[in-house]
Amino acid sequence: MKLIMLGAPGAGKGSQAKVLSEKFSIPHISTGDIFRANIKNGTALGVKAKEYMDKGQLVPDELVCDLVVDRIAQADCKNGFILDGFPRTIPQAEALTKALAEKNLKMDYAIDLEVADEVIVKRMAGRRACLDCGMTYHIENMPPKVEGICDKCGSKLVLREDDKPETVLNRLAIYHEQTAPLIDYYTKEGILVSFDGTKAPAEVLKDILARIGE
Repeated sequence: MKLIMLGAPGAGKGSQAKVLSEKFSIPHISTGDIFRANIKNGTALGVKAKEYMDKGQLVPDELVCDLVVDRIAQADCKNGFILDGFPRTIPQAEALTKALAEKNLKMDYAIDLEVADEVIVKRMAGRRACLDCGMTYHIENMPPKVEGICDKCGSKLVLREDDKPETVLNRLAIYHEQTAPLIDYYTKEGILVSFDGTKAPAEVLKDILARIGE
């Protein structure tokens, strides 16, 4: 099963991808996680990515395309994979389609989670992240056991720069301009399936599985 998760920042793509990854025993490939690991380790890619992410801007295509294509060529992806955060633009989507076609492969579904902008801004303002181990929480929906402290490693939780309302609004503007056209792209490819992302996560998952098969 080869899946792409679509939807605006904060629509719930990552949460659903993690559950679907376990359900189908396929890797969840998040470019966001890759970027954050590089940022934490201070790599050249991480430094470049951080400059864009802190401003709520998209990381340029050339920094991500080769990385993702190499990743899905690894052995753990032989039975499928879930892409979360890629592709973000039409050129990235076209590059992915071409790379897969060269291996006689194609994506099975592009899963689109639909959530209004104002809901997303509220959601993301409640996010808290551990910069040490990468765990994420939400002050309303998934709070840590101790306020402001990571359950896993005990480090302090923070509101990331890219989750602050002003940055989220900027990210949403970029999404509507550059990433939303992927909806039309994958509709034409015949693999788009859309779901109401404002439902409870368990309900969204149920809807997805009913559509793509359990």
